[in-house]
Parts: sequence; C-alpha cells; structure tokens
Amino acid sequence: MNDPSATEPGKAKTEAGKTATEAGRAATEPELLRLLEMAHEAAQRAYAPYSGFRVGAALRLTNGAIVTGVNVENVSYGLTICAERSALVRAVSQFGPEIRVEAVAVANLNAAPSPPCGACRQVLAEFTLPEAMVIFPAADGPRAMPFRELLPLAFEMRAK
Repeated sequence: MNDPSATEPGKAKTEAGKTATEAGRAATEPELLRLLEMAHEAAQRAYAPYSGFRVGAALRLTNGAIVTGVNVENVSYGLTICAERSALVRAVSQFGPEIRVEAVAVANLNAAPSPPCGACRQVLAEFTLPEAMVIFPAADGPRAMPFRELLPLAFEMRAK
C-alpha cells in the first residue's frame, strides 16, 4: 500500500493505551501508527518541486474525523505551506472553528527527521488539546509525545 521505510510505523516510541486527550478519547499505539500511515499516504500527494521534501500530516479531531494535508511549495519559499497547517486549515474549513485536534501524525517520503516546525506548532496550539499525542519521524525512528511537551510555552491570547 505504501512505503513505510521513511517512518518505520511499527517502531514508534510510545506506550500502548496512552491517553491522547482531555476529552477522554485515547490514542492507542495502533491508532497512532494508523494515523502515521495516513500521513505517509498523504505525503505522496505533496507538491514539492523545489526541495523534493514531501510531507503529509493527518489530524484526528474530537468529532472522530481524520483530516489530512500536504506541504505545498511555492517558488517564493516563504509562501510555502506545511502539511500540518494545510491539514488544520482543511479541518477548520470543513468542520468550523470549534474543532479540536486529539492526535497529530507527520510523515515524509525522505526518511528524514521532521517534527512540526515552530510555525506549525504555534498554529496547531489554537486547536490542539494539550494531551493530544503527536507522532513524527525523529533521528532514531518515530517519536510520540503529548502536544504540551512539543510546544510548552505557546503564545496565548484570550478573546474578549
């Protein structure tokens, strides 16, 4: 179905049954690995003619939906959108701004470490539950951690 060599889904560094959300829904290791496979499948549709670095992301929402996104490059690199933000924008446009993310997976086709960048972490912080598990390729294989550990000091502003 796909080439798992870039992410080696069977070797994620997480504990089975780890809680993913404050809402009570758990992201088990098999669920995280399936989400990672979906991100890997999405990466095959990425538009990366300049860097060749194709990334996919899959978000599981608290409503049970899974939304994917890919990186879309532009000749002006600053206008490129990452896979994580692409997936989040799709989720908001499809389900509305009340959505919440309870699990995140990031994969690439280049067998390279690729945790979410700082911009993606901050944008995800608007919609991602602190306990949501995030799985991504690291130097030593897939790594999973709660979102609050990925971005411990996110910018916050309370709407009036």
